[in-house]
Amino acid sequence: MSVQYYEGIGRRKAASARVRLIPGGTGKFIINDRPAEEYLSRIGDIDIVLEPLRVVGQEKHYDITVLVKGGGITGQRDAIRLGISRALVKIDPDMRPTLKAEKLLTRDPREKERKKPGLKRARKAPTYTKR
Repeated sequence: MSVQYYEGIGRRKAASARVRLIPGGTGKFIINDRPAEEYLSRIGDIDIVLEPLRVVGQEKHYDITVLVKGGGITGQRDAIRLGISRALVKIDPDMRPTLKAEKLLTRDPREKERKKPGLKRARKAPTYTKR
């Protein structure tokens, strides 16, 4: 049995999330085959991830399944949020201005800066010693 779903891809730093919204759901939220509350255990992370649904007023209208890879907790959280926003725009293009006004369709371009030769990290120089 095939289920109709809408997919959105979200990325942030080194994290990449493939989000599927299934219309007519009860609000079930699964991330990497685990309940979202278990996967995103930090306080407030679930609220940030579900912000696009709250902005358009459709919090419990969809079942959400997510496959997320790479990065850390914050990068994955923001990648999932962008994926949900993009999937919502595929469902109804009229949601685009609302989501865009809340800056939920903008990919955060910040990435880790590369390490330079002669330095300890990207910008940290070795300690200067006079003698």
